[in-house]
Amino acid sequence: MLASTPRLVAVVVTYEPNMAQLEALLSVLANQVHRVVLINNGSCDPVSMLTLDGGITNVDILNLGENFGLAAAQNEGIRQARSLSAEYVLFLDQDSLPAPDMVQRLLVVAKEKQAAGIRLASVGPRYFDVLQASLRPFVRVRGLRVQRFDCEHANQVIEVDHLISSGSLIPMTALDAIGGMREELFIDYVDTEWSLRAWRLGYRSFGVCNATMRHGLGDRPYRFFGRYVPIHAPLRHYYLFRNTLWLYRQGWIPWTWKVATARRVLLKFLFFAVVPRDRLGHVKMMVRGLWDGLRGRMGRFDS
Repeated sequence: MLASTPRLVAVVVTYEPNMAQLEALLSVLANQVHRVVLINNGSCDPVSMLTLDGGITNVDILNLGENFGLAAAQNEGIRQARSLSAEYVLFLDQDSLPAPDMVQRLLVVAKEKQAAGIRLASVGPRYFDVLQASLRPFVRVRGLRVQRFDCEHANQVIEVDHLISSGSLIPMTALDAIGGMREELFIDYVDTEWSLRAWRLGYRSFGVCNATMRHGLGDRPYRFFGRYVPIHAPLRHYYLFRNTLWLYRQGWIPWTWKVATARRVLLKFLFFAVVPRDRLGHVKMMVRGLWDGLRGRMGRFDS
């Protein structure tokens, strides 16, 4: 990345990563950002396993020693980025692969929105879902409906309610004003809560159609009526349902958002209670998540 561009630090959070995927990600990132901060959120030590090309020298690795959750790892990454005088932070998951020009395209839109006086929360790319082999639409809530927006042309920029964490580019000034991630959520809906909090404070987020990346969702796909549904482990559904209920209990979150998403939550429960082979395990963890969400028991799940 050219020295004249705004100082940008990428924060990559890992947990038991596929090393080939991780090395590919870091190789693509090396020339797009000033520095990469890799937060290893687990017990393994990726330093000894990485075999990066000798030309990649702008990666710092911080091993947390155990899994403190996505939100805590991202907050640590923000602290590291702030210490490096970052003007922008780019979040990426270990199973994402940005296009070679993704960061530059995001930066162009970010600077345009800020120059126009918009209080910018984040910009993010379209992502190619490797499970469904398709570019996924951007999503926003309008009225009582969740609407999906496909890009009509390459240079289109779409205002959204929230973006997935991976690929999102956030000005440090926005993080200073809005705050960091809610660590008690641990993993799921961390990005949703932050985006809704940003919206409440008057900050806006945008999807950038000509910025793209590859991204994986779920542990394995299940074909259901012509669509591939990402199947997570039952433990992930504990966090999904617990954190959904926690969000519904927050008085500051718009009631329209709660109503619009309730149907999807119900359908998700029914699907995982009936379709997967380990449906009993899914039901057990979904119900446990709902119960803990009702009583406000947050943080990492401990059986």
